[in-house]
Amino acid sequence: MDMNQLIEFAGNHPVLVMALAGILLMLVLSEIQQHLGNTKEVSPAEATRLLNHENAVLIDMRSDKDYREGHIVNAVSAPLADGKFPASLEKYRDKPVIVYCQRGQRSAGYCSQLGKQGFETVYNLHGGLNAWQKADLPLTK
Repeated sequence: MDMNQLIEFAGNHPVLVMALAGILLMLVLSEIQQHLGNTKEVSPAEATRLLNHENAVLIDMRSDKDYREGHIVNAVSAPLADGKFPASLEKYRDKPVIVYCQRGQRSAGYCSQLGKQGFETVYNLHGGLNAWQKADLPLTK
């Protein structure tokens, strides 16, 4: 494919080209935000190390129903209510916290908000509860 064909394609399909540009821009901005923010991603193995050696606190941001169906041992249930964090999280402000959801995508935004609220060390469990289960780590009900 030469440059003339590419220009012709872009001229014939401006919506597709704009959609591609928008998607690429969102990916780049997401990566930049992740690297500049105070949120770090951790694997289930790294999370286990943080729990055992640094007394990290697990925060399950999923709904109460999902939490009751199965959660990581000793995790604190703290779903957002009307866009606000539960007041019970304040006592963990100075501790390392590891936030998780089902797949690890929604929890990234939760982590970002915790950082803005003054939580010092915030981690996102990469892959969420799904990754935890794939690593054959225990859940409780």
